[in-house]
Amino acid sequence: MPGQLRDYFVVLPDSVAGAAVAGRLPPGAGGGTVVAHASGRPWVLARPLARRVSHLRRGDDALVLIGPDRVSDAVLSGLLEGARDRAGLERRLARLPGLHHVIARLSGQTWIRGTASGLRRIYHARHPEAGTIASDRPAVLARLIGAPLDDGALALRMLDFLPHPLSRRVVWRGVHETGAGYGLALPAAAPGTAAVPGPTEHRWWEPPPAELPLAEGAQALGDAIAASVRAHVGGLDRISCELSGGMDSTALTFAARATGPAELALLTVAARDRYSEDETWARRAVEAARGGGVGARGGEATRSGGAARGAGGNRDSNAARTRDTGRKGGDATGLDHHIIPADDAPYFYADLAATAAELNDEPLPVAPGRARAHLLLSRAHATGSRYHLTGYGGDELFLGLPHAYQDLFHGNPLTAWNHLSGLRHQLGWPFLPTLKALLNRSTFPRWLAGAITAEPQPVTRTPLLSWGVRQSLRPWFTEHANALIAEEFRAAAEHAEPIDPWRGRHVDIDAVRMGARHFQAMEDIGMTIGLPVAAPFYDDRVLEATLAVRLAERISPWRYKPLLVEAMRGVVPDALLARTTKDHMSSDEHQGLRQHASELADLWTGSRLAEHGLVDSRHLLRLAAEPFSPVLGEHSISSTVAGETWLRTAENAWPTPTPTPTPSQSPSLPPHRTSTTSEATL
Repeated sequence: MPGQLRDYFVVLPDSVAGAAVAGRLPPGAGGGTVVAHASGRPWVLARPLARRVSHLRRGDDALVLIGPDRVSDAVLSGLLEGARDRAGLERRLARLPGLHHVIARLSGQTWIRGTASGLRRIYHARHPEAGTIASDRPAVLARLIGAPLDDGALALRMLDFLPHPLSRRVVWRGVHETGAGYGLALPAAAPGTAAVPGPTEHRWWEPPPAELPLAEGAQALGDAIAASVRAHVGGLDRISCELSGGMDSTALTFAARATGPAELALLTVAARDRYSEDETWARRAVEAARGGGVGARGGEATRSGGAARGAGGNRDSNAARTRDTGRKGGDATGLDHHIIPADDAPYFYADLAATAAELNDEPLPVAPGRARAHLLLSRAHATGSRYHLTGYGGDELFLGLPHAYQDLFHGNPLTAWNHLSGLRHQLGWPFLPTLKALLNRSTFPRWLAGAITAEPQPVTRTPLLSWGVRQSLRPWFTEHANALIAEEFRAAAEHAEPIDPWRGRHVDIDAVRMGARHFQAMEDIGMTIGLPVAAPFYDDRVLEATLAVRLAERISPWRYKPLLVEAMRGVVPDALLARTTKDHMSSDEHQGLRQHASELADLWTGSRLAEHGLVDSRHLLRLAAEPFSPVLGEHSISSTVAGETWLRTAENAWPTPTPTPTPSQSPSLPPHRTSTTSEATL
């Protein structure tokens, strides 16, 4: 069914009206879990396809965790016992990997929150009879309250990057997003009444101070990455990793290998660019993994020994395959490397109609690359993988954005200028504009009010040291769209507060949260295929470990991702940690505009965005016929394409209800690991 949600949960009030809402929920892809109020009415209804629900009740209090794996009753009991309020509970939850939605009932109040990284989010809406209901999916709430689309929020999504707090603007009216790092408190109804007070938001997460030296911080980061990987794939026999050849995917490949799966499939997409280095580095990583000789974290046995090196032919005509069947110190028994030929990889903007298979929470600018992601995940699924790991989030966390030098300048101006001078020469930033940007002290609200412009995106030689990157209005936007966007920025600036008082930390955290939002598209494609997909770098514990390191040691113009390099030393071979380059795929995007010009022309014929008065479809049709137009060189069209395809999916999001499929009819997913909780099937 096009656009039907496959994975969601809803939190309902303890009332007759709340119970009635449960019967109007959209069908899921399989069975589900019901956790009841003390009255017996439904409290949490979850229909997760890839995630697992763990729950426990102790008297009137209860705790529900929704994450990548089941949490035992013993652990749940330890979390809940003695937690008299949300602050006490949050202190205990810090022991777990930061990957869960948390739903708790403490002293009669319901507490709901996602993750600080923004990977897991919370939405809420006011139902006319039931009062406040909450969910991890805004589309579910929009259906339950009959919410129309919000043209202002849609117009914002045609920009490439929405800065905080505009990223929280939900595309349906009456549906609200709780900010990352904040939770939602839902008071119980007063005794003898049906009235329930409205929700309140409370901050539960603060970024740690950047105090740790590199060595100590690297140890903490390495431990956090290992714990996050184990939480996703520990105990599974067959898993897969995207091994692009870059530093991030290589680190996760070796971390996944250390969990000891019986089969580990590594997938590399060959590049069309003959100067690309990714495939070469990916092959080196596979050879190193086959050969062993790397010490495990925490003083475990050295990964070495006489691993038998087997060479196999192609698995099929579309993938090259190598195989290692030797056991290496508790690591993977089978190691397969699948190289997807470049000619098999679709260009960007391929098969745009296929985006209707998933209803993302919002239009996401990664949508034009869906066909490429679908190919990779389909190949991973074909290997028999039960879970797929990616290195998404690594660039946002470990590269370090130039804005951070504003923070360093306050405490150590000489070091900041020294580092910034190195960066300035690499990027070609002129001296005086760089100095002016460094000394700029504009407030966040003032910056946000001027963060939208009709000019093209800043050129590469423009110093970026402010609260973010200004966004450009596109020539194909209508005056109506421009007015909506300008008003959204103006209104947000009136009451805007930064994520963190320090510019660099604000930008770093905002970039991580935006990346986490974009990753949702990959997760939803995985659910379509039947393969869970994870990005362990978006774990809260990984984010915290990164931010806790001294800024001057965490980023450097002379070292490539120094914190990640030191965190993985002893896990990843030193020869692989020495890479200092990164490939890009911009040519595939430009070629995609030419290869799929007819599909883009079809998209703008009968444009839904045009029907909303947001784009000039005639202008877009002209650009489809001129894929190498200078206009497309100056202005990205990907977010506009994403908005158009998302709108078409949202129109058909709620097909005529049909009986819920049985588990045997659902896409194949990994078997549940040992369960310690009871479930009632919906």
